[in-house]
Amino acid sequence: MSRNIHLAYNKLLTRIKDLIVLKSAQSLIHWDMETMMPPRAVELRSQQLVLLSRIEHKMSTAPEIGRLIKRIKSSSDFETFDQIQKRNMYLMEKNYEEQTHLPEKLVAETTKQQVLTVNSWKKAKSKKDFGLLKSDLEKLVELNKKIAEILMKVKKVSTQYNALIDNYEPKIDTQTINRVFSELQNGLKPLLNKIQNCSDYPHEQKDRITISIEKQRKIAQLLTQILGYDTVSSKSGGRIDETEHPFTTGYYDDVRITTHYYPRNYISAIFSVLHETGHALYEQNINQVFKYQPLGSISSYGFHESQSRLYENIIGRSREFWSYSLPKLKQITTPLLDDIGLDQFFFLINHVKPSKIRIEADEVTYNLHIIIRYQIEMALFENKIEVQDLPGIWNQKYGDLLGLKIENDTEGVMQDTHWASGYYGYFPSYAIGNIYSGQIFKSLKENVKNYNKKIELGELEEINHWLKQNVQGWGSLYEPNELIKKISGEKISAQAYIQYLDEKYRKLYHI
Repeated sequence: MSRNIHLAYNKLLTRIKDLIVLKSAQSLIHWDMETMMPPRAVELRSQQLVLLSRIEHKMSTAPEIGRLIKRIKSSSDFETFDQIQKRNMYLMEKNYEEQTHLPEKLVAETTKQQVLTVNSWKKAKSKKDFGLLKSDLEKLVELNKKIAEILMKVKKVSTQYNALIDNYEPKIDTQTINRVFSELQNGLKPLLNKIQNCSDYPHEQKDRITISIEKQRKIAQLLTQILGYDTVSSKSGGRIDETEHPFTTGYYDDVRITTHYYPRNYISAIFSVLHETGHALYEQNINQVFKYQPLGSISSYGFHESQSRLYENIIGRSREFWSYSLPKLKQITTPLLDDIGLDQFFFLINHVKPSKIRIEADEVTYNLHIIIRYQIEMALFENKIEVQDLPGIWNQKYGDLLGLKIENDTEGVMQDTHWASGYYGYFPSYAIGNIYSGQIFKSLKENVKNYNKKIELGELEEINHWLKQNVQGWGSLYEPNELIKKISGEKISAQAYIQYLDEKYRKLYHI
């Protein structure tokens, strides 16, 4: 490659590094907003985030970036670029094209409205009153429709909703999602019917025992230590904090998780910690060579979710994991759980029972929660429904698909922060992540000898290494549809995930 094109490429990467560092600072401000911020600070915080979003937009759309991209792409030496350099160029050009078509005023207005809407959501949720959220949510949805209309043309996709999905799951559209969701729903229906007709339930419930928040914090430290997420050593790159809705944020050396502790529902915190730890390990295990480059990010949110669900459910709800971890859990909580055996605990944490709350849902019914949100979200951006219709449609779908009666909007349409935060197009990635996790697990079993014995001994190093080498480490070098084929040898398909659930729950329920 000629010296000039090499210099131009390095100039581009320098600009991108500045953007990445800025975004990491923004993520910390968002983290503080959800964990430490005093109530009176919301207006100041909105101003801070608006300013940062404007700075980010100016940096992303700087004419020099466009000139450098054009100079490199038009050079005869461009074909000498290797796979990493070409992929970096593709990602930089894609981001530049999208950002330059979005007006700075629209970006700033949307960012401010997100902060205000999240604040309204918190108040509305605490008072169980959707009316307190409605006005701000309507404004946010309209702003995102304007963004989606612009991006639809830039991304060259057929609908506004496909443009939003592409933000989280590149190159995946509603046609693909409809196919795999139909495959998933049809595959799980007979299993769920057999479970619901089964009388083999635990005789005694132990999940409502009161365990102090202080002890639950110790449990959280135990679980992160077992999984390999360091939050305590002098070289740690993580921490655990508390918030209303658990999330993970950060970049490489500073990746933070959050959870919510309920004294009378310790199991909730256990699995939110396992879930968020899976997210954190993915972020920390992206190849260090890609740091401060476009490649140093996740392949997609579906892949992000595949790692959280794999650690939370496939590993974290396995009998082998609790064969090792339950004695340690009892040591922390003694004498509260002293009389619960491994089989009873294993059944308890895998008990299938439709739940009103998505994050409390069992593995078998969880995807119905996502399908409901996907259908509502798609209808909202196809202008078939309006924001004021959301509670009623939500309640109807929960009755139709899960047989549940929603008593109030807090346990209904306001249970998640995603819509108030402006994350439209995100929800499909949750179920797609489950599907990916099944395909990844199938490959892991074939390649890590005695994987289940290693889990039983609390020795996850080889499993973590395999995931780092074959899933996490690739960053965004591949599109998600390419990466899942590289890992599993197949296109995205729900069959491996259905098989995993079928084998596990038929054995558990003796059906």
